[in-house]
Amino acid sequence: MKFVTAILRPHKLDDVREALSEVGVSGITVTEVKGFGRQKGHTELYRGAEYQIDFLPKIKLEVAITASKLEAVIEAISSVASSGKVGDGKIFVSNLEQVIRIRTGETDQNAL
Repeated sequence: MKFVTAILRPHKLDDVREALSEVGVSGITVTEVKGFGRQKGHTELYRGAEYQIDFLPKIKLEVAITASKLEAVIEAISSVASSGKVGDGKIFVSNLEQVIRIRTGETDQNAL
């Protein structure tokens, strides 16, 4: 089993959700986060004053999947979320040792 975490631009979320649904992902967790990488923030003008925005709004998407779906999930996220510009985000893949569905007690792949 694998745990995929993706950091994305907020306006790409609906497209990524649809793409994941098409490859058979049944559940995702989404969190609004702030951060920066190579993009390093930007400046904005507000009432004539210039402000430095260091932390940019992003979306953190998490999904637990079987190992057999990994390549399809990575392809779905990267193809839809990519604009070719700095700040598109990253995908992190981790091994997932155990999953337990609290309601039924099912474990591992049956719990996904």
